[in-house]
Amino acid sequence: MSADAIQLVSLALQAQLKAALVRAGNTGRVYVGALDDADAASATLVLFLYRLAPNASLRNEEHRVPALLPNAPAVVYKTSLPLDLYYLLTVGPRSQASEPESLRLLGYALQSLHDLPNLVGTAVFGETVRLTIEPVTSEEMSRVWALFPTQNYRTSVVYVASPVWVDPPAEPDSGSFVLQETLRVGQRRL
Repeated sequence: MSADAIQLVSLALQAQLKAALVRAGNTGRVYVGALDDADAASATLVLFLYRLAPNASLRNEEHRVPALLPNAPAVVYKTSLPLDLYYLLTVGPRSQASEPESLRLLGYALQSLHDLPNLVGTAVFGETVRLTIEPVTSEEMSRVWALFPTQNYRTSVVYVASPVWVDPPAEPDSGSFVLQETLRVGQRRL
């Protein structure tokens, strides 16, 4: 993926969560951003990217980008940055729905992410990004929520999206190399 990889994965995850809300019979929205943003107050679910980390096991690997067209060759990058994205998924403010209803909608979101644990397709440039629930301690969850001192704690879960590749900028195609050059010297006869 390009430098847009983080944005594309976030939008694909948002779309999957929105589809889960629709299956639950809810027309609410999924907000991607900080919990204390004004727009988050009207969201049914909030998805907050709170941590990025290099993927240690893929750090020195080549990134082979699958071809989107049937007969196109794959592209290989030797200096891509593989990342793990840590998202906090939480229900919207309690003022939008009762606690039991919020928990029901969170259940639909968890079910969707469990049933479809991979982001695939053109939304993520043909890549496969795995979504894994991440068990976190109460202490770590408290540290994340401490970023938002004006917000009350709401039931939350952490998901890791991995690998998310940030590829170097594409170099312009310089054309093909000259493999053989033929020079002819002399006069031309008629």
